[in-house]
Amino acid sequence: MTYTPHGKHLIGGEWTAADITFSSAPASGTPHEFSEASEELIDEAVKAAEAAFWSYGYSSRKERAAFLERIADEIEARADDITAIGTAETGLPAGRLQGERGRTTGQLRMFAQHILKGAYLDRRHDVAIPDKTPPRPDLRMIERPIGPVAVFGASNFPLAFSTAGGDTASALAAGCPVVVKGHPAHPGTAEIVAEAILAAIEACGVHPGVFSLVQGASYEAGGALVTHPLIKAVGFTGSLKGGKALFDLCAARDEPIPFFGELGSVNPNFLLPEALGHRGKDIAKGWAASLTMGVGQFCTNPGIMVTLAGPEADGFAKAAAEALGEVGPAVMLTEGIARAYRGGAEAVAGAKGVETLVKGKCEAREGAPALYRTTGKVFLDNPDLAHEVFGPLGIIVMAADAQEMRAVAERLEGQLTCTLHMERDDTEFARTLLPVLERKAGRLLANGFATGVEVSDAMVHSGPYPASTNFGATSVGTLAIRRFLRPVCYQNIPEALLPEDIQHIA
Repeated sequence: MTYTPHGKHLIGGEWTAADITFSSAPASGTPHEFSEASEELIDEAVKAAEAAFWSYGYSSRKERAAFLERIADEIEARADDITAIGTAETGLPAGRLQGERGRTTGQLRMFAQHILKGAYLDRRHDVAIPDKTPPRPDLRMIERPIGPVAVFGASNFPLAFSTAGGDTASALAAGCPVVVKGHPAHPGTAEIVAEAILAAIEACGVHPGVFSLVQGASYEAGGALVTHPLIKAVGFTGSLKGGKALFDLCAARDEPIPFFGELGSVNPNFLLPEALGHRGKDIAKGWAASLTMGVGQFCTNPGIMVTLAGPEADGFAKAAAEALGEVGPAVMLTEGIARAYRGGAEAVAGAKGVETLVKGKCEAREGAPALYRTTGKVFLDNPDLAHEVFGPLGIIVMAADAQEMRAVAERLEGQLTCTLHMERDDTEFARTLLPVLERKAGRLLANGFATGVEVSDAMVHSGPYPASTNFGATSVGTLAIRRFLRPVCYQNIPEALLPEDIQHIA
């Protein structure tokens, strides 16, 4: 690795140090010291963002698109260094980081093209009708940026959901300056990506307050950011506990603001009878592979499989256990995540009526697969079994009959995804479940696994609480831009005063 972190915050175009520091805890290599953000530094960053809004918020779509494209170029120019420091800090393999970097730059370029098309502005025009009683005025509506946005980096995606990830890309595309709170699990990765954004700011002549990076390992820094009166919205991906605390702070402000949090999901799968009979063992192997991908550290990890009890379900459980038994322990993102995973697995194993099928040995910063089996009745009687355990853990729920399977579906909290494994002859069974699952999740799948989220126009990556705090939004896909816009109606405003994007429309 040739890049050595300097440990400073990026505020208003300047790298700024602080007296208090925290140390990184990389999976490999040398720890580095990073400045801890104070309330004063966060105030400086947010005020710089507000100053930038008066030019950036009123810039043209062409200018913002060029800025997003340049950020992508600058990230790619640092590709090898980003991969090196990212793998050292997180323990993720180089191939994963390279793929995630491509997703990150792809998102930036996707939003550049999206805003150039202009459809996201939802422009509307009601022409004046003077002869109407009462007369109708000239009314024009367009979506406008809301102002400075706070973004929290995610532990499990050091690139695609962090410094220049989807929240930042969509906010910048909308015309909103961004203050990012870097995740302490990968501060060096955040820093080098911030350097790429600064290079794009300088190359494009954008106000330097359009992007700031503040680092910190304390809860106080996050609280100071979301409660700053100039912040108008928050993007967050992380734990239910941490996200709920920030959500409550946003709601308790003198001016409450939207908190777009992705908090947790077990992404249940429903294995229907014909699919179980025809493809049960293959589905078991696919499920095992999805469960253990990235040591289970994906928000779409399919943690629960619901099927009907019987010999074929027993065969499915045996095949899943065999597949998971072949997977050894692997390094997790942080020691804290590894400890929480082991604690969650122990809690599931200790629950009454739960049978342990696989319990891999792991220690320190490692996670190993765990698989459990229980009945539909036990699952319904113990709500804790439906809580997310972040890691490669699966629970097979053996429902007594179709009615109990539907009851399991109805009992679930909000999810990012729900999946049906089915054959054609399962259609009527699936028809009874689909309306329930539709109310539970933002994305429904058939015959697949939710790990792997396509970045596209039609993607929805959210769901009812606690999967997310705003079910009408998404953090992935072009629809994500709507989180940072608000409709404004202009009544009888002279055309010369109107935003350029709404002038001269029919």
